Amino acid sequence: MPSKLLLAAVALALLPAGLVAQTNPVAQLEGEPYIHDPSTIVESDGRFYTFGTGQGGLVSSDGWTWTGGPVRPGGGVAPDVIKLGDRYFVAWAVGGGGMNGGHRSDVKIMWTKSLDPTSKDFGFHDVGTVASSDGMENNDAIDPAFLLAEGRLWLSYGTYFGAIRIVELDPRTAERLPGNKPVDIAIDMEATALMYRDGWYYLLGTHGTCCDGPNSTYNIRVGRSRSPLGPYLDNFGVPLLKGGGKLVWGSNGRGMGAGHFGLVDLGDGVEKFSFHYEADLDRSGRSVLAILPLTWKDGWPVGNENLRPGTYEIQSERGGALQLAVDEVRMPFSWTGFGPPKEPVKSLAEQTLAQNSASWPAGEIPVDMGDYMVRPHQHWTIEPVAGAGGWFGAPYVKIVIAGTNRALAATPTGDVVAAPAFTGAKEQLWRIDQLTDGTFRIMPSSMPDPFHPLALAAVGASTPRLVRFDPASPAGRWTFRRP
Repeated sequence: MPSKLLLAAVALALLPAGLVAQTNPVAQLEGEPYIHDPSTIVESDGRFYTFGTGQGGLVSSDGWTWTGGPVRPGGGVAPDVIKLGDRYFVAWAVGGGGMNGGHRSDVKIMWTKSLDPTSKDFGFHDVGTVASSDGMENNDAIDPAFLLAEGRLWLSYGTYFGAIRIVELDPRTAERLPGNKPVDIAIDMEATALMYRDGWYYLLGTHGTCCDGPNSTYNIRVGRSRSPLGPYLDNFGVPLLKGGGKLVWGSNGRGMGAGHFGLVDLGDGVEKFSFHYEADLDRSGRSVLAILPLTWKDGWPVGNENLRPGTYEIQSERGGALQLAVDEVRMPFSWTGFGPPKEPVKSLAEQTLAQNSASWPAGEIPVDMGDYMVRPHQHWTIEPVAGAGGWFGAPYVKIVIAGTNRALAATPTGDVVAAPAFTGAKEQLWRIDQLTDGTFRIMPSSMPDPFHPLALAAVGASTPRLVRFDPASPAGRWTFRRP
């Protein structure tokens, strides 16, 4: 997966406008994201591809609206894809899985220089069989997954029938290294994936049951090791060879049965993971592609939801809260000194929007940052915008002062203002990406240069501006807190 996917095109949704956002605000992906056993998402010729069980897959221009179209010969089940040099290598399994009464299977590999069927560089070439099971041994050679780390190429494979295994491949040709023997690394899982981070190898696998629609119990779990060959342990020290595994993600909201993890590294401290839900209750219980934020805590990957619609205080890591730059409106209060009250205590009402907004100007209002004081001009409502599209698993949103239609908007000079009304213009649409540390990056959908995107940052103690995002600085990191 390339470290940075900086495309900004937005494809038109093929579903009726706003269908998914209206029925399930935390669901995601528009178009026709129907797939089972999705491969790791890769970019080719300016578009994003994933392949599934069967012969095809999905393609997208923005990671939000997906349609069918990719071509993958060979059929079989549960492929994976990796780019090595100028070639895309696809591993897939033929046979096994208990289908047709057995567990005899072969993992095969082929390559092409483009995944776009209309490209002159499109055309698959066989590498050959790199792993197999004879139907009697303690393994079922399906569900392959690649990992390129520290200059070496690995392939994991297997299911609940016996052990998960790993073999080493040639990182130039993806052929099995001569004399390399498979090593057992886990049990009681399938649909594995591999990651490498900070000296640790992570083995992710799917526990539970599949292929039973909304009754599927699929869930993604993980263990880690200092060696690609194991031993892999979970966060309680239980070996994956004894059935261990720390939960990463499972059923959530209207999505049932999460399986087939794939890392999506977008660069600049933004990681997401792709997978499928066995059943999307808003799409007739069909199996669908999903993409969600991935964060890290204490050295372990943690799946997260997209930011839920609602009203928030937007707090900079620098210390200030995003707010309208308006005159202070004080709350009425009679000072009676220190010590116990002489009158019965009572609740004080919070400042109302009407009280706070009485002196606001009618037109555009500048936006700055200040100490959070639980005031209405510091409260922002965030909602997905039906029909506006999105970017890599998250919809574009509008950000308005709570209880009003005053919308946060980007300006050509890099300032941010509150426009008098939300119009749906691109400068009023925002992309909110969760970073791996759990904070958020806020970016306008309208960018003059998509290859050098701008993000909202605290360039001073009270000054927010749109600047090039610096992942090493806290200036561009924000948190969202319920008032």
